[in-house]
Amino acid sequence: MANLTVNYLGVEFKNPVVTASGTFGFGMEYNELYPIEKLGGITVKGLTLNERQGNPAPRIYETPSGVLNSVGLQNPGVRYFAKNIMPQLKKLDLKIIANVSGSTFSDYVEACKIVDASGADIIELNVSCPNVKQGGAAFGTNPDTVYEITKMVKEAISTPLCIKLSPNVTDISAIGQAAMDAGADGLSLINTVTGMAIDLKNRKPVFHNVVAGLSGPCVKPIAVRMVYQTYGKTKAPIIGMGGIANGNDAVEFMAAGATLVSVGTMNFKDPFTPLKVIDGLNSYLDHAGISDVNEIIGCAHPAGKKI
Repeated sequence: MANLTVNYLGVEFKNPVVTASGTFGFGMEYNELYPIEKLGGITVKGLTLNERQGNPAPRIYETPSGVLNSVGLQNPGVRYFAKNIMPQLKKLDLKIIANVSGSTFSDYVEACKIVDASGADIIELNVSCPNVKQGGAAFGTNPDTVYEITKMVKEAISTPLCIKLSPNVTDISAIGQAAMDAGADGLSLINTVTGMAIDLKNRKPVFHNVVAGLSGPCVKPIAVRMVYQTYGKTKAPIIGMGGIANGNDAVEFMAAGATLVSVGTMNFKDPFTPLKVIDGLNSYLDHAGISDVNEIIGCAHPAGKKI
């Protein structure tokens, strides 16, 4: 058995496998199926300052090797989370990553202050949300905006901060560098890829908002490439995600530069996927004769170790 302990942003994880926001609820639902304490940590459903009801149905549409979603950040709000959910999670032996979204700078800052006081181990800032004061363009598509929102939030909290990057940009590494320059402790990537589907019966878009977020195994090659490029440019600590379904996928992301690997869409197909990823990662390391998982982080880069 290899050592699976990793340190991400000063927080020690018993293993590098966590779950992605929006695919694992607040954890307790899955805890009825297996002890989620076996995981390194979980990322809770995306939180906003106030309660959100989300988008009209339909919200989910299956595609070959993936899923389109347009849930719309349905959640009870950060105050409810801090008062009613976080105390339950803190009783468990696993790390809690709180994903926070917003539509204005002040929303982000205020929500993060509440999460900061709740005892979350890490705050993951979702900058793929539309900035209502700048025509609805996502915060995360502009390096200057990412710099500004990162700086404002970082100055308001003490919890380690990672910025979740959108893949729907020309150069994701430039966005990542802007976040790190503004004081982010780490990065998380990728968020969903923009896509859409047409209802052939009605010959109209499936979703009320027309476009939706594509995730699942179909986006993995894109995600691995973006983790590789971003790590190569920034050397930032990274949570890698995008279609992880087994231990070999986890190894790819870690070799590309990720310290933690996050299982998302596959939780819907097989709720036990995170456990299988842990087992598969362990098996790979044993067969490769590697005694410490940290040895593979970034090893696919020219200066990295060979596996």
